[in-house]
Amino acid sequence: MEKIAVLAITKNGVEMGLSLKKSFPDWQIYAPSKFSDNNKMINWYDVPTSVEIVDLFQSNHGLICLFSLGAVIRLIAPYIKDKKTDPAVIVIDDKAQFVISVLSGHLGGANELSNHIAEKIHAIPVITTAADVNKTIPVDLVGKEFGWKIDDDSTVTKVSAMMVNKEKIGVFQDAGEKTWWRKELPDNVSKYENFEGVKNSNSKGFLIISDRIFDDKILENAVIYRPQTLVVGVGLHWDTSDDTIKNGLESSLQKFNLSSKSIARFVSIKKEKDVEGLIRLGKDMDVPIEYIDREELATITTPNPSKTVQAFEGTSSVSEAAALKSSKGKLIVEKQKFPPNLTIAIARIEN
Repeated sequence: MEKIAVLAITKNGVEMGLSLKKSFPDWQIYAPSKFSDNNKMINWYDVPTSVEIVDLFQSNHGLICLFSLGAVIRLIAPYIKDKKTDPAVIVIDDKAQFVISVLSGHLGGANELSNHIAEKIHAIPVITTAADVNKTIPVDLVGKEFGWKIDDDSTVTKVSAMMVNKEKIGVFQDAGEKTWWRKELPDNVSKYENFEGVKNSNSKGFLIISDRIFDDKILENAVIYRPQTLVVGVGLHWDTSDDTIKNGLESSLQKFNLSSKSIARFVSIKKEKDVEGLIRLGKDMDVPIEYIDREELATITTPNPSKTVQAFEGTSSVSEAAALKSSKGKLIVEKQKFPPNLTIAIARIEN
């Protein structure tokens, strides 16, 4: 969490804020100027707290309030939008006995931060989210530490309710890190080796961890997670446009039922000048680009080497070799040709 503000509105709160800053030196402390002693470690403000808290709420990733929970709720209530964008809000009581996770406990990180603060100041963390209280899987956090994306978050609330109510949940995973849950699975959760197995189970809800596209009725009650496992190798000319690359990519993904949300990176041969079309597509899709020297690509054995590519690029393969070299995994989409100047191959990172 990059930006965290600590808001104190009493003299004792100011002292608590300074004490917190010893453990968390990057945090910014804010307090009314009427308490000012010219301490440069405090950001003193002259406006009413009801005005100051709006700016702090909207401009920070986390807001720690050193005053009563009720007052905090009344002050921030008009500005709460949704759990995907609201900052983490935490309240610490005036005697620093309790650290209360108030808002954005999961996605915003308030629960994790509350536990961390409580450990530092020897207080009791107060966490009320059902998954944490019941020691079960927090559906909206699965794979977050690895950068997984949720395909469609419209089912998260429904499946989360099934999880905490101990209804049967089936899990299928064929891609991504296996350590997303390091404890023993809850009694109501079962893993299945293949999609047919989970589909034909008596599960009411489902967690699907895959880079593949599925089409089945069970997806109505499923949360699909997209691990970053696909490495897209791209062979192209210096003037290949972003639209051309995008169309070829979409065609390849659709043909092999793969999700664009699982693309970890694009990889291509290192040229004298970067291809602007690939750069633009990477920015549009928020996908990083890696370049590999032709000498390294030439050492990779591929299923579809080309004498023509060898003559022009100094290596018999670009797209397949780049995907294999970067992923250190297996080729799942062999070279797809899009004449006159584009090839795409896709490899999967093995975890």
